[in-house]
Amino acid sequence: MSSKGKGIRAAARVRDIRYAVRDVVQLAKEIEATGREMFYLNIGDPNIFDFETPAHIRAAAEDAMERNRNGYADSDGVPEALDAIRAEAEGKGIRAIRHVWIGNGVSEVVDMALTALADPGENVLIPSPGYPLYSALLTKLGVEAREYFLDEEDGWQPDPEDIAARIDEKTRAVVVINPNNPTGSVASRETLQRIVDLAEEHGLVVFADEIYDRLLMDGERHVPLASLSETASVLTLGGLSKNHVAPGWRIGWGIMSGVQEVVAEYVSGIQQLGRTRLSANHPEQYAIKPALQGDQGHIAEMMARLTERRDLMLEILGGVEGISCVPPRGAFYAFPRLPDDVDDAEWARNLMKETGVVVVPGSGFGQRPGTRHFRIVLLPPLEILGEACRRIAAFTMSG
Repeated sequence: MSSKGKGIRAAARVRDIRYAVRDVVQLAKEIEATGREMFYLNIGDPNIFDFETPAHIRAAAEDAMERNRNGYADSDGVPEALDAIRAEAEGKGIRAIRHVWIGNGVSEVVDMALTALADPGENVLIPSPGYPLYSALLTKLGVEAREYFLDEEDGWQPDPEDIAARIDEKTRAVVVINPNNPTGSVASRETLQRIVDLAEEHGLVVFADEIYDRLLMDGERHVPLASLSETASVLTLGGLSKNHVAPGWRIGWGIMSGVQEVVAEYVSGIQQLGRTRLSANHPEQYAIKPALQGDQGHIAEMMARLTERRDLMLEILGGVEGISCVPPRGAFYAFPRLPDDVDDAEWARNLMKETGVVVVPGSGFGQRPGTRHFRIVLLPPLEILGEACRRIAAFTMSG
């Protein structure tokens, strides 16, 4: 029988994959096509606003291209870049480093690390709220994404007691995003130490997603989770996308630390996967050393602007009945709370249709049952962010 004209069935593994940050864009583009002015506050891309990749970082990548570093790199990465990543990690107190590798963005590093770790039927603990990449990848792998809750009443700190209650014999890892996306919270040393202790007690890998570790407000200090133990199995995640304003380059890395005999087989599995994809983007890797060891002046400038924008958002939305917001202390997001009887996905769709403001509903990141939120990106210039927040306020008060 001919198959001509029949649809091609998508694999079952992709049917339940969701990625809320970009899933809202399709409707937004349809609305924009009608001529409505749009305010895109859904994606954490600093380069589409008024932030630029620092000149010395751009120059390093451009120089590599001119020197014809345009072929394949080593599977783990360029040696000088790997050395710079290791040196920075050691400078932050991370010891017992067993493996460092570079990927096409932290997204690929996480994909490789989860694929090498967990089998179908097992589970990985992920924060709620948290970045939806983890749940999407775990769904693809047939591994349960088991949520633990951040405590909104405690500044969105991870709740170690909730983590402990969700660990069983099938648990392989716990993910900690610090600073957190989408809430902008920064975890305390005490909280992180309790999570490390739990992971060691149960033989878990900790995914320490620290991609925003330099983007801090209000004098906040970041504690590298892996610095709290030389014996815990910790995968520290970093990259050029956020701190160094180069998300489109897709350069991220993983730093595996812990006891050699404990992590050796796992590291070997990660390396096997790395060889199958040949290498990460090559010339951009030559920007890693100057990014980590060169001028960091852009960080203070960036955070001054982001703090001013955070404060404007809090000022406008703080006066709106029905909206409350824990002030973010890191990254460039906020996660305001809506009334508990509101459908946050429907609210976000209606907001988009009536005002042109594009935000991501809290259900796309996870939230404690019975609560409703939305994520707002703080990157737009003051005049754009202010107008968007005023539209959110007017829409909320009119409803």
